[in-house]
Amino acid sequence: MKYDVVTFGSATLDVFLKTRNFSFRKEKKFLSQKAVCFPFGSKADINDLAFRTGGGGTNAGAALALQGLKTVYCGMIASDFSGSEILKDLKRFGVDSSLVFKTDKAPTNFSVIFSWGPDRTAFVWRGASELLQWSNVPQDEIIKARWFYLAPFSGELVDLFEPLVNFAHKNKIKVFANLGNTQIDLGIKKLKPILKKIDIVLLNQEEASLLTKIAYQEEEKVFKKLDDWIDGLAIMTKGKGGVAASDGNYLYGVKSLPVKIVEKTGAGDAFGSGFLSAILKGGDIETALQLAVANAVSCIQELGAKQGLLKKGQTWEKVKVSKKKL
Repeated sequence: MKYDVVTFGSATLDVFLKTRNFSFRKEKKFLSQKAVCFPFGSKADINDLAFRTGGGGTNAGAALALQGLKTVYCGMIASDFSGSEILKDLKRFGVDSSLVFKTDKAPTNFSVIFSWGPDRTAFVWRGASELLQWSNVPQDEIIKARWFYLAPFSGELVDLFEPLVNFAHKNKIKVFANLGNTQIDLGIKKLKPILKKIDIVLLNQEEASLLTKIAYQEEEKVFKKLDDWIDGLAIMTKGKGGVAASDGNYLYGVKSLPVKIVEKTGAGDAFGSGFLSAILKGGDIETALQLAVANAVSCIQELGAKQGLLKKGQTWEKVKVSKKKL
């Protein structure tokens, strides 16, 4: 079968918990400068509980399939309850699971997410997804794709990053890469030749700053550096500050839509897959940014990474996109 997109990345069962039995305190050693405290040596009542499937690879797959694109997820799970739930959800969202492989060496990825309002702390078990290797990937199947969507690769899965990009480049398959910290930790010397072969690179502002060694507030300097490394399009999400993107000639800007946030999990995946779905349908950068923002905003108004994703034909609010010559 000819695919529009093959998605790669993690597949996770997420358990969302809400409790009132906690407190915050200042903690300088954490990036957020804040810690969550639970009573030690006793039980903390749970006020709300929900099971959802997640993981960048399956989240992106679901979003692209809901937009009417032929999508297959390539990843690793185990023969356990979590893996079974992931397969059910892939089918429910219309994602081809023929490239999902099973291992008995580790359980399926699993997360416990404590949330309070829009904020949350996630306890993550990185299991089966990290065990997918290049030798597992069926080259005769993935070569049928127009695009690869690479979600953030953590742990040992990062070893798959370069072979996939090289394979795509050799076979004229386009690549969308949502980089994570593990990929950035490879170092720019290792990353530069890989980035040159990627068509669209997505980073959040902290990741962009970490990669370029430039404060993300100095936006034009950040993009000047990214444009030196990336021949395609570079995108930087800025949370409530919106989004900026550069194609090397123009700098695009989008402000965020004001909405009530239920839960932020999956927002980056919804943005990236929304952007790519518009490009696959022939949209320009402005249209792709508009759909990407709308998809992310819709996602964070529901609990879980897939529940609020936009469907093909669904109406959505278009944000204004600014454009200026670099």
